[in-house]
Amino acid sequence: MGLSQKIAVCLWFDDQAEAAAQFYTAIFPNSRIVAVTRYSDVGHEIHGREPGSVMTVEFELDGQSFTALNGGPIFKFNEAVSLQVFCDTQAEIDSFWEKLSAGGDPKAQQCGWLKDRYGLSWQVVPRGMAEMLKNPESEASKRAMAAVLKMKKLDIAALQNAFEG
Repeated sequence: MGLSQKIAVCLWFDDQAEAAAQFYTAIFPNSRIVAVTRYSDVGHEIHGREPGSVMTVEFELDGQSFTALNGGPIFKFNEAVSLQVFCDTQAEIDSFWEKLSAGGDPKAQQCGWLKDRYGLSWQVVPRGMAEMLKNPESEASKRAMAAVLKMKKLDIAALQNAFEG
Protein backbone atom coordinates (compact mmCIF):
# COMPACT_ATOMS: atom_id res chain seq x y z
CA MET A 1 0.00 0.00 0.00
CA GLY A 2 1.45 3.33 -1.07
CA LEU A 3 4.98 2.61 0.12
CA SER A 4 6.14 6.01 -1.14
CA GLN A 5 3.30 7.73 0.75
CA LYS A 6 4.45 8.42 4.31
CA ILE A 7 1.06 9.45 5.68
CA ALA A 8 -2.28 7.80 4.90
CA VAL A 9 -5.80 8.28 6.22
CA CYS A 10 -7.51 5.64 8.37
CA LEU A 11 -11.30 5.85 8.42
CA TRP A 12 -13.12 4.24 11.37
CA PHE A 13 -16.43 2.55 10.58
CA ASP A 14 -18.74 0.48 12.73
CA ASP A 15 -18.95 -2.46 10.32
CA GLN A 16 -19.18 -0.85 6.86
CA ALA A 17 -15.46 -0.66 5.95
CA GLU A 18 -15.65 -3.03 2.98
CA ALA A 19 -18.87 -1.52 1.58
CA ALA A 20 -17.46 1.99 1.97
CA ALA A 21 -14.19 1.07 0.23
CA GLN A 22 -16.16 -0.49 -2.63
CA PHE A 23 -18.36 2.63 -2.84
CA TYR A 24 -15.41 5.04 -2.92
CA THR A 25 -13.29 3.01 -5.36
CA ALA A 26 -16.23 2.85 -7.78
CA ILE A 27 -16.41 6.68 -7.82
CA PHE A 28 -12.78 7.69 -8.33
CA PRO A 29 -10.65 6.78 -11.33
CA ASN A 30 -7.33 5.03 -10.73
CA SER A 31 -8.74 3.40 -7.58
CA ARG A 32 -8.68 -0.10 -6.19
CA ILE A 33 -8.99 -2.26 -3.13
CA VAL A 34 -5.49 -3.40 -2.21
CA ALA A 35 -6.01 -5.81 0.70
CA VAL A 36 -8.57 -7.02 3.21
CA THR A 37 -7.59 -8.26 6.67
CA ARG A 38 -9.92 -10.21 8.91
CA TYR A 39 -10.38 -10.60 12.63
CA SER A 40 -9.27 -13.86 14.20
CA ASP A 41 -10.28 -15.32 17.55
CA VAL A 42 -7.18 -13.71 19.08
CA GLY A 43 -8.28 -10.74 21.17
CA HIS A 44 -11.98 -11.52 20.80
CA GLU A 45 -12.50 -10.45 24.43
CA ILE A 46 -11.21 -7.00 23.40
CA HIS A 47 -12.54 -6.46 19.87
CA GLY A 48 -15.71 -8.55 20.14
CA ARG A 49 -15.73 -9.21 16.40
CA GLU A 50 -16.62 -12.51 14.79
CA PRO A 51 -13.57 -14.42 13.58
CA GLY A 52 -13.35 -14.04 9.80
CA SER A 53 -15.21 -10.72 9.71
CA VAL A 54 -13.51 -7.79 7.99
CA MET A 55 -11.09 -5.85 10.19
CA THR A 56 -9.45 -3.48 7.67
CA VAL A 57 -9.63 -2.69 3.99
CA GLU A 58 -6.63 -1.03 2.40
CA PHE A 59 -7.63 0.90 -0.71
CA GLU A 60 -6.46 3.63 -3.05
CA LEU A 61 -8.46 6.58 -4.37
CA ASP A 62 -6.84 8.10 -7.42
CA GLY A 63 -3.53 6.69 -6.21
CA GLN A 64 -3.85 7.95 -2.60
CA SER A 65 -3.71 5.29 0.15
CA PHE A 66 -6.49 4.85 2.70
CA THR A 67 -7.42 2.27 5.31
CA ALA A 68 -10.99 1.56 6.37
CA LEU A 69 -11.29 -0.05 9.82
CA ASN A 70 -14.29 -1.86 11.26
CA GLY A 71 -13.77 -0.69 14.83
CA GLY A 72 -17.33 -0.69 16.15
CA PRO A 73 -19.86 2.04 16.95
CA ILE A 74 -17.65 3.92 19.42
CA PHE A 75 -16.63 6.76 17.08
CA LYS A 76 -18.55 8.63 14.37
CA PHE A 77 -17.39 10.94 11.61
CA ASN A 78 -18.02 14.65 12.04
CA GLU A 79 -17.42 17.77 9.97
CA ALA A 80 -14.17 18.58 11.78
CA VAL A 81 -12.43 16.37 9.19
CA SER A 82 -13.27 16.23 5.49
CA LEU A 83 -11.70 14.98 2.29
CA GLN A 84 -11.22 17.51 -0.51
CA VAL A 85 -11.77 16.68 -4.16
CA PHE A 86 -10.23 19.28 -6.48
CA CYS A 87 -11.99 19.45 -9.84
CA ASP A 88 -10.95 21.04 -13.13
CA THR A 89 -14.39 21.24 -14.75
CA GLN A 90 -18.04 21.69 -13.84
CA ALA A 91 -18.71 18.22 -15.23
CA GLU A 92 -16.24 16.79 -12.68
CA ILE A 93 -17.89 18.73 -9.85
CA ASP A 94 -21.33 17.56 -10.94
CA SER A 95 -20.23 13.92 -11.23
CA PHE A 96 -18.40 13.70 -7.89
CA TRP A 97 -21.15 15.64 -6.13
CA GLU A 98 -23.88 13.36 -7.47
CA LYS A 99 -22.02 10.14 -6.70
CA LEU A 100 -20.64 11.07 -3.27
CA SER A 101 -23.89 12.61 -2.01
CA ALA A 102 -26.09 9.67 -3.13
CA GLY A 103 -27.74 8.39 0.04
CA GLY A 104 -26.04 11.07 2.15
CA ASP A 105 -27.48 13.85 4.28
CA PRO A 106 -28.86 16.67 2.06
CA LYS A 107 -29.03 18.99 5.11
CA ALA A 108 -25.23 18.75 5.44
CA GLN A 109 -24.62 20.38 2.04
CA GLN A 110 -23.20 23.89 1.89
CA CYS A 111 -20.40 25.77 0.13
CA GLY A 112 -19.14 22.67 -1.70
CA TRP A 113 -19.37 20.42 1.38
CA LEU A 114 -21.45 17.25 1.49
CA LYS A 115 -21.87 14.27 3.76
CA ASP A 116 -21.92 10.82 2.16
CA ARG A 117 -24.02 7.78 3.10
CA TYR A 118 -21.41 6.75 5.70
CA GLY A 119 -21.35 10.17 7.37
CA LEU A 120 -17.96 11.18 5.94
CA SER A 121 -17.68 14.85 4.89
CA TRP A 122 -16.26 15.82 1.50
CA GLN A 123 -15.48 19.14 -0.14
CA VAL A 124 -15.99 19.07 -3.91
CA VAL A 125 -14.32 22.25 -5.11
CA PRO A 126 -12.93 23.79 -8.27
CA ARG A 127 -9.18 23.90 -8.52
CA GLY A 128 -8.18 27.55 -8.08
CA MET A 129 -11.03 28.52 -5.76
CA ALA A 130 -8.62 29.19 -2.88
CA GLU A 131 -6.77 31.63 -5.13
CA MET A 132 -10.01 33.58 -5.69
CA LEU A 133 -10.73 33.73 -1.96
CA LYS A 134 -7.24 34.34 -0.61
CA ASN A 135 -7.37 38.13 -0.29
CA PRO A 136 -10.17 39.10 2.16
CA GLU A 137 -9.60 42.81 1.42
CA SER A 138 -10.11 42.38 -2.35
CA GLU A 139 -13.54 43.26 -3.72
CA ALA A 140 -13.22 40.34 -6.15
CA SER A 141 -12.56 37.92 -3.27
CA LYS A 142 -15.48 39.35 -1.31
CA ARG A 143 -17.82 38.84 -4.28
CA ALA A 144 -16.56 35.29 -4.78
CA MET A 145 -17.03 34.48 -1.08
CA ALA A 146 -20.56 35.89 -1.14
CA ALA A 147 -21.32 33.65 -4.12
CA VAL A 148 -19.85 30.54 -2.43
CA LEU A 149 -21.92 31.14 0.71
CA LYS A 150 -25.13 30.98 -1.35
CA MET A 151 -24.27 27.65 -3.00
CA LYS A 152 -24.51 24.02 -2.01
CA LYS A 153 -22.83 22.36 -5.01
CA LEU A 154 -20.32 24.86 -6.37
CA ASP A 155 -20.85 26.41 -9.79
CA ILE A 156 -17.53 27.34 -11.44
CA ALA A 157 -19.06 29.80 -13.92
CA ALA A 158 -21.08 31.63 -11.24
CA LEU A 159 -18.03 31.75 -8.99
CA GLN A 160 -15.83 33.10 -11.79
CA ASN A 161 -18.50 35.68 -12.76
CA ALA A 162 -18.76 36.87 -9.16
CA PHE A 163 -14.98 37.11 -8.88
CA GLU A 164 -14.68 39.09 -12.12
CA GLY A 165 -17.56 41.37 -11.11
